[in-house]
Formats: sequence, structure tokens, C-alpha cells
Amino acid sequence: MNYIGIDLGTSAVKLLLMQKDGRILKIVNREYPICFPKPGWSEQNPEDWYRESIAGIKELLEGSDKSQVAGISFGGQMHGLVALDGKDQVIRPAILWNDGRTAEESEYLNREIGKETLSKYTANISFAGFTAPKVLWMKKHEPELFEKITKIMLPKDYLAYRLSGVHCTDVSDASGTLFFDVKNRCWSEEMCEICGIKKEWLPKVFESYHAVGTVKPDLAAELGISEKTVVAAGAGDNAAAAVGTGTVGDGACNISLGTSGTVFIAAEKFGVDQNNALHSFDHADGSYHLMGCMLSAASCNKWWMDEIIGTKEYAKEQEPIEKLGENHVYFLPYLMGERSPHNNPNARGTFIGLSMDTTRADMTQAVLEGVAFALRDSLEVAKALGIQITRTKICGGGAKSPLWRKILANVLNITVDVLENEEGPALGGAMLAAVACKEYESVEKAAEAIVKIKGSVEPQTGLAECYEKRYQQFKEIYPICKPLFETLK
Repeated sequence: MNYIGIDLGTSAVKLLLMQKDGRILKIVNREYPICFPKPGWSEQNPEDWYRESIAGIKELLEGSDKSQVAGISFGGQMHGLVALDGKDQVIRPAILWNDGRTAEESEYLNREIGKETLSKYTANISFAGFTAPKVLWMKKHEPELFEKITKIMLPKDYLAYRLSGVHCTDVSDASGTLFFDVKNRCWSEEMCEICGIKKEWLPKVFESYHAVGTVKPDLAAELGISEKTVVAAGAGDNAAAAVGTGTVGDGACNISLGTSGTVFIAAEKFGVDQNNALHSFDHADGSYHLMGCMLSAASCNKWWMDEIIGTKEYAKEQEPIEKLGENHVYFLPYLMGERSPHNNPNARGTFIGLSMDTTRADMTQAVLEGVAFALRDSLEVAKALGIQITRTKICGGGAKSPLWRKILANVLNITVDVLENEEGPALGGAMLAAVACKEYESVEKAAEAIVKIKGSVEPQTGLAECYEKRYQQFKEIYPICKPLFETLK
């Protein structure tokens, strides 16, 4: 049998067709627009997700035996607010994970309700990108639309609803709403009361590898697949990527270099760091995970190449970069504000250390290194918890760069494992569908059978030492700039 994994990303949807043994038969990508109505705002039309996903499934299945499709599941951008009315119509454009408009609401939750209280109820504090502050923003600024809400959904879950007719979510994605009791894997009644919403507005919660239903008959007929095709709950993009990279089991680590960047650490036991610098979420394998998330990672390089330099030749721009660990230019990668560990939506991207002999290659190198340094910030929090990470897997668009992988291995001073298939959330989604259809008895068994490592990048002693000194300098820049960021609103 075959399984479809759908990665509902920020700029495009990636669809993957996988055989039961993990062999990838076909991959399709379809883009959709993103809107920035005001500085720091980020929105999308959920109908674009659905339209391109359905068109993508049709393209994905062209020339194949459609009767072999047994299940569909998802990885998806987290935290986005999709508000539906009583007729299940979208009330307003979705407010995305990287939208920074909710600084005031997030501050209210952290200061007035209190970080300790939030952590007690949800295992997390409020971040501007989370769903609950978005709901509070809508309540204050769009009261007439807020009054129409009967369902609050997350991006991939809206897609699951359109496919199955079931209002659903999974534990990993729900963990990032600030409405969810992570420890007990259920909605928090206290948070619903604090935010003034009804619990019935929230969808039914499933484990990521559980079936929520089947494809609606009319849609199954349109796609040419069986009405018995299972729709599995799926996972938030980072948890799905972790499944797709085999990051399951206590202490396993994965770094994702996508639009955002994450350090993902799987854990058998529930835990929270005392400053809530890392997110404490439920994992798609039935356990837990800690995650540090930076809002701009590979998107920093895309911005630098596309908008500033004006080229699509990413690899060519990296060719002149040879003297690693010696660059005197630094880059703070906070183009959309920052989440882990600073939790500051007002932070901004910054170059520092420029001189008359600074080259284009120096600045390109600084962008790659700045992202690596910021990822290390999260790894340092994990170390403070006593978690020792000696190696990590890597996925996402940025993972395709050998230079970036080398920089990461030496900045983090750990081994970076490169996977045969770097399809991350899409592969993870397909694997979750396979587990839901009983092809594998568990997510762990699926990972053992499907995920393969093709090579590793080891840190070099001398270079890692150079980057250690550079990182210590990098750490000093943000605290100095922070007061200035507050005046640049």
C-alpha cells in the first residue's frame, strides 16, 4: 500500500507519495502567497492551502495506481489561528506563526496571568506567535468577527477537516496553542476561562498516529481514491520532521533549517526548563519533546540572496567562503523578531562588524553563521538542564548546503548526521499515516525501518575552538542591542 504525506508549509505545500517500505515514489510542491498587511504581520488564506493541496494530490497520483492509497496524514506550520463560524466558513485570513502583532496580548498573559501560572496549566509561557494571544488580539481588535467564532483550528487541522469532515487536532500541534495541558495531553479548562473562549470551540484531540476518519466520499471520488482512505491526525511541522528524521526515543536530537529553525530534543519524560526558554510539547511518537525555535533560519539566507543580492544561485554565492571561524562580521537573524530563547517580537536583524574590506562573501558567511549561533543559544539551554547532546540529525532546505552543515557541526561542536531522505515533515506525515493504518505497530518501528543515514559531518577540533570564541562574542550583541530594538517599533 501507499501513503501520502502533506507538509503544509509557510510558502508552499509539499506532497509525498511513499510505499509501505519507505521508498518515495513522487514528490510535488505547490506554492501559495503570503501576505504582510502591516510590518510584523503575517497572514494567509486557508482556501489557498486547500486548493493547492487538492491540486497537488491529483498531480502526485498521476500515472499511479490510486487504489493503493491507504492513508493520508500531515505535518504543518504550527500556531496559526484559523477561525471558523457556525457554518464552518473561515472568518478572516489565518494569522500565522511568524506574526508579531500580539506582543501586547502575550505580555498581558505573561505579566498579568503570570508565567508560573501559564507554565502550570500548559508547560509553556506565552510567545507572540502562539495561538492564544492571537485569539485575545482578535477579541480586542475585531470583536464583531470574534463573536462569530464557533471553532478555532490550526492550519494542518483545517486541511484535515476539509478532507475528512472531522474537527480534529493532534497533541503536538495543540501543544503550541497555549490552550493545551501538555503534561496530561488534553485541553486546559483554566486557559479557556482565562482567554474567554468556550472549550467546545476547540477540536477533538488525537495522538498524531491515530486515524481521525476517512476521506469524504465526494472528495474521494474527485481524487480517484478509496472512500476507506484513512486520514490520520498528523503533527506540527517540527514533530512531523522529527518522525521523518527518526528523532524518536529519549535524547534523540534533530535540527531543522527551514523557514524557521528548530532544535528538537525527544524525551520519554515530561519536563520544563525553569525559564521556559525552550518549549515543552507532546511528541508525535506518544512521548514528549523540548524545542527551541527561532523564527527566521533558512529564510534569512533566502532574504539575503533573493532580496538583497538578487540571485537564486545560492550554492555559487557560498563558493568563495573558505576561511571559516575567521569572519569579523556578525549577523543577528531576527528578521521576524525572535522566540527561543529571547522571546522578543521587537528584535530585528542586524549586521555588525562591517568595515571597508568587508566582502559580499563575508556577509553571506555571517548570515549562515548567525543562524548557527542562534540555534546554539537553544542548545545551551538544554545543556543547562543536564541534557548532553553529542550528535544531531538535520533536515530542511538549509540542510542541503554542505557548507552550512559544516558550520553547524563546528559551531555546535557535535556530529551532524545527514539523511538519505531530507523530506522532513512530508515523510513524517506519510509515516504517521502508515502507523495509523497498522502498517507498523509504532512510530519507533516505522522510524527504524524507514529512516537511513547516508553520512555524518564531524566537528574539527581547531575550527570548533575558533567558533567557540566567535560564539562568546555573538552572545554579547543581543543584550546590547535589545534596548535599541524597543525604540524601533
